[in-house]
Amino acid sequence: MAARTVLITGSTSGIGLGIARAFAKAKYNIIFNGLEKNGHEIAAAVAKEFQVDHMYSPANALHTDQLRTMVDEGLKQFNHIDVLINNCGVQHVSPIENFPDQKWEDILRVNLSSAFFLTKALMKPMKTQQFGRIINIASAHGLFASEYKSAYVAAKHGVLGLTKVTALEGAPFNINCNAICPGYVRTPLVDAQIRDQAKSHDISESEVIPRVILQKHAVKKFVPVELIGRLSLLLADEISATLTGTAIPIDGGWSAQ
Repeated sequence: MAARTVLITGSTSGIGLGIARAFAKAKYNIIFNGLEKNGHEIAAAVAKEFQVDHMYSPANALHTDQLRTMVDEGLKQFNHIDVLINNCGVQHVSPIENFPDQKWEDILRVNLSSAFFLTKALMKPMKTQQFGRIINIASAHGLFASEYKSAYVAAKHGVLGLTKVTALEGAPFNINCNAICPGYVRTPLVDAQIRDQAKSHDISESEVIPRVILQKHAVKKFVPVELIGRLSLLLADEISATLTGTAIPIDGGWSAQ
C-alpha cells in the first residue's frame, strides 16, 4: 500500500505541528490544517524537510462545511485518509457567572464538535477500507477540572465520551479510537500564560513555571511535544488494533494524585 495519510487539525503550530513532524518523519502523507497566515508555508517546509506529500487546508473548525470540504479534498488528493488526529482547540478563562455565551459556544464547537464532524465524515471511508485510526488530543482537563475553565473542561470531558463511542462502533471494522490527555506542553499559548501569571503574582517567569503553571505536575517539567508525537504514532500503528477506547494521560504525574 502507498504511504498512509494522516489528517491533523491545528497542525501548523504548537502540539499539532509537533505531531505532524513526527508523522512526516515516519513518511506519512500529511493533511495540514491551521489558521496561521503563513500556514501554507509552514506545511510546505515540513513536507520538504521530510520529503513527503502534503496538503494544506485553512478550514476553520467553527464551520462544519469547511471541515467537510477539507475531508473531500484530502480524499480526492490521496484517495484514502487512514489516520485522523483531532487536535485543534481554543481556551477562555472566566468565572461561570461572567463567562461569555459566545465563548462557550465557540469552545465547544472547536474542541468537541469539530472532532465529531470529522469522525463522522471519515467513518464510512475507514469502514470501507477496513482500517482507521482516530486519535483525539484531549487534555488532563478531560480527566480533571480547574476553576474558571468551564467550557474547556466540559468540551474535553465530552471528547473522552466521543472517544469511547467511536471505539465501540469502529471495533468490528479495524478502526481504533483513543484520546491522549497531556498536561502542560510548552507552546506559544503557554508562553503567554507564563507572562500573564508572572505579572499577576508579581514573581519572575522562572518562578511561575514550577509554582503556578506546573503546580499539579509531580514532575516539574513540561510534557515534550515529541512524546505526544511518538505516542500518536504508536496508536496509529497496525499493531494497536486492540488498544482502543482509552484516555492516556501524559501529565507529569498529575493523574497520580
